[in-house]
Amino acid sequence: MTLSINGQTREVDVPPRMPLLWVLRDVLGLTGTKFGCGIAQCGACTVHLAGKPVRSCLLPVGTIGARAITTIESIGTTPNGAKVQRAWLDLEVIQCGYCQSGQIMSATALLDANPHPDDADIDAAKAGNICRCGTYVRIRQAIMHAAEGMLEERAPTNSATSTSVEDERVGLSRRTSPNSSFPARIDARQTGT
Repeated sequence: MTLSINGQTREVDVPPRMPLLWVLRDVLGLTGTKFGCGIAQCGACTVHLAGKPVRSCLLPVGTIGARAITTIESIGTTPNGAKVQRAWLDLEVIQCGYCQSGQIMSATALLDANPHPDDADIDAAKAGNICRCGTYVRIRQAIMHAAEGMLEERAPTNSATSTSVEDERVGLSRRTSPNSSFPARIDARQTGT
């Protein structure tokens, strides 16, 4: 069958019932999409299908047809994907990193559908994306950061008062460190209450 993946046409000889995740990872070598639970509950395997986030671990490849598939390997070539990836770096979201490709894919889909999400929008879009390291506060901050616009998009007023992206990144990481007084909303999923 013929698949459209990351803007390229790819031919694969696989059973139609094979989950897309295994076609991506084992057949095509696109290993950025991760296997987490195998029952479409953790979000680690999230990819975009025709611009919408889907769990690839249970999606039979034979049901895809001509719809475009986008994976973490090319999400950074899209405007919102690039913003989200930059925000993840600016706010040092990643801890172990295993779930983060799925987190980034879901966050990008959210910003594609809603460029100015509030907390409720983020909660709804991120439901089912589990981070075992518990970086939910940083994920929320990074989504808001990406939605507000990236640091390099801000025009400096003059060279005497402008700061570099690196200066801003260091400042942001200090403000978001666990030992800082930076306010953070912690929801019930994080505290277990």
